[in-house]
Amino acid sequence: MTPTQRSLAKLRAEGWLPEVVEKWIPRANIRKDLFGFIDIVAIKEGETLGVQATSYSHVSERVTKIAESEHVGMVRKAGWRIEVWGWHKKGARWECRIVDVS
Repeated sequence: MTPTQRSLAKLRAEGWLPEVVEKWIPRANIRKDLFGFIDIVAIKEGETLGVQATSYSHVSERVTKIAESEHVGMVRKAGWRIEVWGWHKKGARWECRIVDVS
């Protein structure tokens, strides 16, 4: 499973309605995130959450990417929560480190 797939499963288990908003651009062979930093948008009872899903070792890079984004201020003003979810395997279990960058 990819970090995005793991994140979708966790969000659904927690009662969120998630949707992948990252796009694949075939001719350029790149992925484009919503607003430059959101892979998944999830909604739940008056809340909106933007998730950047990644591996554990890339969490700090993604936090920096979001901090430097020209669009992060507007997303925050809209009241969205923004989190980076970094996945890693600990023993036989997968764990998620969540960093709130709202």
